[in-house]
Amino acid sequence: MLLPPVIFFNIAASEIDVSHGVGLVLGIVASSLGALFAWTIATRFFDLTRPQVGAVICTVLSVNTGYLGYPLAVALLGRDELSTAVLYDVLVTGPCLLLGAFAVGAAFGTKAGETPRQRVVAFFTRNPPLYAAIAGLLAPDALAPDLLVDASQVLIVAILPIGFFAVGATLAENAEHGALPMPPPLTRPVMLVIATRLAIVPALLMLLAAPLIDLPPAYRLLSAMPSGLNSLVIAHAYGLDMEITAEAVTWSTAIVVLAALGSLLL
Repeated sequence: MLLPPVIFFNIAASEIDVSHGVGLVLGIVASSLGALFAWTIATRFFDLTRPQVGAVICTVLSVNTGYLGYPLAVALLGRDELSTAVLYDVLVTGPCLLLGAFAVGAAFGTKAGETPRQRVVAFFTRNPPLYAAIAGLLAPDALAPDLLVDASQVLIVAILPIGFFAVGATLAENAEHGALPMPPPLTRPVMLVIATRLAIVPALLMLLAAPLIDLPPAYRLLSAMPSGLNSLVIAHAYGLDMEITAEAVTWSTAIVVLAALGSLLL
């Protein structure tokens, strides 16, 4: 319930110029190329089943740019960068998750997915952030006064512990059912996800943007966020490998959080 108002007021207050627009497109391209790279390595060099390959790709495409990305953007870059971070989350991470990760789950999972019609209905009826983003893009500046924008940015302080709690609760539940030992092992597929998600995708984005635009700092930061909790939802719903998915979420989140804490302390 906290994300929709943050999304609405910050998108309504943002200005999408050429640099931002090109950066958003390049963000999708970089994520897609990262997923293609992960698929190539997983299928050609690792002896993995289809559900395991799907888990690797899914955890590259599903990114925690909301519950973790928003607070870190404010903490590391300042409140002025939050609107830019929201744009990246909604217009890059959103399509990669909804059109990419879910498609991977349906293609590589062992369980029969929902029908296309049901998925379309669910997409439009269970996605408050989508409507908040659309409303924010269409809303005039008068509907996003500085006071409300500032208030929405204060909500970010409440979002971060919620995100950590969600990660911990989900991983604890998997551990109770024997799906994930604690601490989780660091396997080759998980290391592939970590390298792709935290290093290769950001590097691709900066490489693609270098000759074209001055890439906004928030785009660089959010492109290096860890695998998102939605990958666990997709893995469970479609029958992808839960161990790889949970381990990738755990390790990538731990690395990003420790790196962020180190940056704040320096």
